[in-house]
Amino acid sequence: MIATPDDYSWFSPERFPGLADAYGFTYVRGLTLEEVVIRLGVRVEDCSRVTLDGLIRWQTFGAVAVGDWVFLVEANGGLGVTEEIIMPLSAGTRLVSHFYLDVDDMDYFYWIDDRKIRFEFAHDEGYSHRTEDGKIRFVARPHESYSEEMPDELAEILERIDSPVYSIAAPHKGPAFLLAERLTGITMTAQLLEESTYLCGVVPGSR
Repeated sequence: MIATPDDYSWFSPERFPGLADAYGFTYVRGLTLEEVVIRLGVRVEDCSRVTLDGLIRWQTFGAVAVGDWVFLVEANGGLGVTEEIIMPLSAGTRLVSHFYLDVDDMDYFYWIDDRKIRFEFAHDEGYSHRTEDGKIRFVARPHESYSEEMPDELAEILERIDSPVYSIAAPHKGPAFLLAERLTGITMTAQLLEESTYLCGVVPGSR
Protein backbone atom coordinates (compact mmCIF):
# COMPACT_ATOMS: atom_id res chain seq x y z
CA MET A 1 0.00 0.00 0.00
CA ILE A 2 1.30 3.47 -0.93
CA ALA A 3 1.48 5.86 2.03
CA THR A 4 -0.45 9.14 1.98
CA PRO A 5 -0.07 12.25 4.14
CA ASP A 6 -2.99 11.06 6.28
CA ASP A 7 -0.94 8.02 7.32
CA TYR A 8 1.10 10.33 9.56
CA SER A 9 -1.84 11.87 11.41
CA TRP A 10 -0.73 9.98 14.54
CA PHE A 11 2.07 12.53 14.97
CA SER A 12 -0.09 14.98 16.88
CA PRO A 13 0.27 17.33 19.88
CA GLU A 14 -2.09 15.05 21.80
CA ARG A 15 0.23 12.06 21.51
CA PHE A 16 3.52 13.98 21.39
CA PRO A 17 3.13 17.10 23.55
CA GLY A 18 6.23 19.25 23.51
CA LEU A 19 7.39 17.81 20.19
CA ALA A 20 4.72 17.76 17.46
CA ASP A 21 4.27 21.55 17.58
CA ALA A 22 8.01 22.29 17.43
CA TYR A 23 10.21 19.54 16.05
CA GLY A 24 13.24 18.87 13.92
CA PHE A 25 13.99 15.46 12.35
CA THR A 26 17.30 14.89 10.55
CA TYR A 27 18.62 11.75 8.86
CA VAL A 28 22.32 11.29 8.02
CA ARG A 29 23.47 8.26 6.04
CA GLY A 30 26.57 6.14 6.50
CA LEU A 31 27.98 7.71 9.66
CA THR A 32 28.12 6.30 13.17
CA LEU A 33 26.42 8.00 16.10
CA GLU A 34 29.80 9.14 17.35
CA GLU A 35 30.79 10.57 13.96
CA VAL A 36 27.57 12.57 13.73
CA VAL A 37 27.97 13.93 17.25
CA ILE A 38 31.57 14.95 16.54
CA ARG A 39 30.55 16.68 13.29
CA LEU A 40 28.06 18.67 15.35
CA GLY A 41 30.93 19.89 17.51
CA VAL A 42 29.90 17.89 20.57
CA ARG A 43 32.20 15.70 22.66
CA VAL A 44 30.82 12.16 22.87
CA GLU A 45 31.85 11.91 26.53
CA ASP A 46 29.59 14.89 27.31
CA CYS A 47 26.50 13.12 25.93
CA SER A 48 23.89 11.18 27.88
CA ARG A 49 21.49 8.34 27.00
CA VAL A 50 17.89 9.47 27.37
CA THR A 51 14.34 8.55 26.44
CA LEU A 52 12.16 10.76 24.25
CA ASP A 53 10.61 12.30 27.37
CA GLY A 54 14.04 13.32 28.62
CA LEU A 55 15.01 14.75 25.26
CA ILE A 56 11.83 16.85 25.16
CA ARG A 57 12.27 18.01 28.75
CA TRP A 58 15.88 19.10 28.17
CA GLN A 59 15.16 20.48 24.67
CA THR A 60 18.36 19.06 23.21
CA PHE A 61 19.09 16.87 20.21
CA GLY A 62 18.95 13.10 20.48
CA ALA A 63 20.54 10.66 18.02
CA VAL A 64 19.76 7.00 17.36
CA ALA A 65 21.06 4.55 14.75
CA VAL A 66 18.42 3.24 12.32
CA GLY A 67 19.96 0.84 9.81
CA ASP A 68 22.58 2.71 7.80
CA TRP A 69 21.33 6.04 9.05
CA VAL A 70 21.59 8.19 12.15
CA PHE A 71 18.25 9.76 13.05
CA LEU A 72 18.36 13.04 14.99
CA VAL A 73 15.34 14.29 16.93
CA GLU A 74 15.04 17.82 18.28
CA ALA A 75 12.37 19.32 20.48
CA ASN A 76 12.04 23.03 19.73
CA GLY A 77 15.36 23.13 17.88
CA GLY A 78 16.44 24.00 14.37
CA LEU A 79 19.82 22.34 13.88
CA GLY A 80 18.53 20.28 10.97
CA VAL A 81 17.57 23.34 8.94
CA THR A 82 20.52 25.59 9.80
CA GLU A 83 22.67 25.53 6.67
CA GLU A 84 25.85 26.37 8.57
CA ILE A 85 25.35 23.05 10.39
CA ILE A 86 23.78 20.73 7.84
CA MET A 87 26.07 21.58 4.94
CA PRO A 88 29.23 20.28 6.67
CA LEU A 89 27.19 17.50 8.31
CA SER A 90 26.25 16.27 4.82
CA ALA A 91 29.85 16.13 3.58
CA GLY A 92 30.41 12.92 1.61
CA THR A 93 26.95 11.60 2.33
CA ARG A 94 23.19 12.24 2.18
CA LEU A 95 21.24 14.33 4.67
CA VAL A 96 17.47 14.70 4.84
CA SER A 97 15.75 16.95 7.37
CA HIS A 98 12.44 18.57 8.14
CA PHE A 99 11.36 21.11 10.71
CA TYR A 100 8.12 22.64 11.94
CA LEU A 101 7.38 25.44 14.40
CA ASP A 102 3.69 25.90 15.13
CA VAL A 103 4.01 29.37 16.72
CA ASP A 104 5.16 30.93 13.44
CA ASP A 105 3.67 28.23 11.16
CA MET A 106 7.17 27.60 9.83
CA ASP A 107 7.90 24.55 7.66
CA TYR A 108 11.25 23.55 6.16
CA PHE A 109 12.52 20.47 4.33
CA TYR A 110 16.00 19.68 2.99
CA TRP A 111 17.53 16.95 0.90
CA ILE A 112 21.29 17.52 0.64
CA ASP A 113 23.91 15.30 -1.02
CA ASP A 114 27.51 16.16 -0.16
CA ARG A 115 26.88 19.87 0.55
CA LYS A 116 24.60 20.35 -2.46
CA ILE A 117 20.86 20.99 -2.04
CA ARG A 118 18.93 18.55 -4.22
CA PHE A 119 15.47 19.59 -3.05
CA GLU A 120 13.90 21.82 -0.41
CA PHE A 121 10.80 23.43 0.95
CA ALA A 122 11.38 26.86 2.45
CA HIS A 123 8.92 28.76 4.61
CA ASP A 124 7.17 31.51 2.59
CA GLU A 125 8.83 30.27 -0.63
CA GLY A 126 7.42 26.77 -1.12
CA TYR A 127 8.97 23.79 -2.88
CA SER A 128 12.11 24.21 -4.95
CA HIS A 129 10.71 21.87 -7.62
CA ARG A 130 7.29 20.97 -9.00
CA THR A 131 6.00 18.44 -11.49
CA GLU A 132 4.57 19.35 -14.88
CA ASP A 133 3.40 16.65 -17.27
CA GLY A 134 5.15 14.03 -15.16
CA LYS A 135 8.50 15.83 -15.20
CA ILE A 136 10.18 17.72 -12.39
CA ARG A 137 10.92 21.40 -12.99
CA PHE A 138 13.09 23.68 -10.86
CA VAL A 139 11.06 26.72 -9.74
CA ALA A 140 13.10 28.23 -6.89
CA ARG A 141 15.58 31.06 -7.07
CA PRO A 142 18.93 29.34 -7.83
CA HIS A 143 22.05 29.85 -5.77
CA GLU A 144 25.44 28.19 -5.59
CA SER A 145 24.33 25.62 -3.02
CA TYR A 146 21.87 23.96 -5.39
CA SER A 147 22.73 20.82 -7.29
CA GLU A 148 22.12 20.87 -11.04
CA GLU A 149 20.68 17.33 -10.91
CA MET A 150 16.92 16.97 -11.09
CA PRO A 151 15.48 15.00 -8.11
CA ASP A 152 13.53 12.67 -10.40
CA GLU A 153 13.10 10.02 -7.72
CA LEU A 154 10.61 12.34 -5.99
CA ALA A 155 8.37 12.80 -9.03
CA GLU A 156 5.71 10.29 -7.91
CA ILE A 157 5.44 11.78 -4.43
CA LEU A 158 5.36 15.35 -5.73
CA GLU A 159 2.50 14.41 -8.03
CA ARG A 160 0.59 12.98 -5.07
CA ILE A 161 1.35 16.02 -2.90
CA ASP A 162 0.14 18.35 -5.66
CA SER A 163 -3.05 16.38 -6.27
CA PRO A 164 -6.71 17.42 -6.09
CA VAL A 165 -6.98 15.35 -2.90
CA TYR A 166 -4.13 17.00 -0.97
CA SER A 167 -3.51 20.22 -2.95
CA ILE A 168 0.03 21.12 -1.84
CA ALA A 169 -0.43 20.13 1.78
CA ALA A 170 1.97 21.83 4.18
CA PRO A 171 5.02 19.58 4.71
CA HIS A 172 4.36 18.95 8.42
CA LYS A 173 0.89 17.63 7.59
CA GLY A 174 2.37 14.55 5.94
CA PRO A 175 4.35 15.40 2.79
CA ALA A 176 7.63 15.87 4.68
CA PHE A 177 7.28 12.38 6.16
CA LEU A 178 6.51 10.90 2.74
CA LEU A 179 9.51 12.62 1.18
CA ALA A 180 11.84 11.55 4.00
CA GLU A 181 10.62 7.96 3.76
CA ARG A 182 11.26 7.92 0.00
CA LEU A 183 14.78 9.33 0.38
CA THR A 184 15.90 7.31 3.38
CA GLY A 185 13.88 4.10 3.26
CA ILE A 186 12.91 4.70 6.89
CA THR A 187 9.22 4.70 7.78
CA MET A 188 8.58 7.04 10.66
CA THR A 189 6.47 5.39 13.35
CA ALA A 190 5.31 6.30 16.82
CA GLN A 191 7.24 3.29 18.12
CA LEU A 192 10.49 4.55 16.60
CA LEU A 193 10.10 7.83 18.45
CA GLU A 194 8.77 6.46 21.73
CA GLU A 195 10.88 3.32 22.16
CA SER A 196 14.32 4.57 21.09
CA THR A 197 17.09 5.47 23.51
CA TYR A 198 18.86 8.57 22.27
CA LEU A 199 22.43 9.77 22.53
CA CYS A 200 21.71 13.25 23.77
CA GLY A 201 23.86 16.37 23.70
CA VAL A 202 23.98 20.16 23.28
CA VAL A 203 25.58 21.79 20.26
CA PRO A 204 27.81 24.69 21.32
CA GLY A 205 26.10 28.01 20.73
CA SER A 206 22.71 26.47 19.98
CA ARG A 207 21.05 27.80 23.14
